[in-house]
Amino acid sequence: MEPLKGKGLIIVVSAPSGAGKKAVLDKVRAADPNLCYSVSATTRHPRPGEVEGRDYFFMSDETFRDKVAAGEFIEYADVHGRLYGTLKAELARLVGSGKDVVLELDTEGAENVKRLRSDAVLIFIAPPTFDELRKRLEARGTDSPDQIDVRLETARREMALTDMYDHIVVNDVLGEAAREVKEIIASARREASGQER
Repeated sequence: MEPLKGKGLIIVVSAPSGAGKKAVLDKVRAADPNLCYSVSATTRHPRPGEVEGRDYFFMSDETFRDKVAAGEFIEYADVHGRLYGTLKAELARLVGSGKDVVLELDTEGAENVKRLRSDAVLIFIAPPTFDELRKRLEARGTDSPDQIDVRLETARREMALTDMYDHIVVNDVLGEAAREVKEIIASARREASGQER
């Protein structure tokens, strides 16, 4: 497939649940106005306060599946019975405007993006240890012990796929992890600045 054309970077970030991806990316985005998130499409219903086109593109299951069949998604996934995906047109619009777009995806979504857009920069945020990951999940107080075990098993599977990522950032100290991600993005921008995109 022909890569999407544009001037901005596509930055894919993955992490196991509890590794601190959101906290790292919040720090990175706060310091970098040229980063933006791509709005995903979903078949789940809007929650109170969510706005169409800002939080998600909300659509019926039938519409979503029609778009899948038409090849309109760069990646999509079924998450607990609801579909989520990144629309190629939305990604092309943002990248074409010169924005660097951050996609928060699981390992499968990251692989799909890399296959269709070989110039995407893939970053995996890892916990320092599995023991630390367990402590973080327990400290959140949102999951039962059984759910934590499932999340840890998922994390082990995700960690086994890190070879496909361009960079692995260990989130031991939040500020250091955010600094490392910023440096990766700055380096990718320098590398891309002289290339045709």
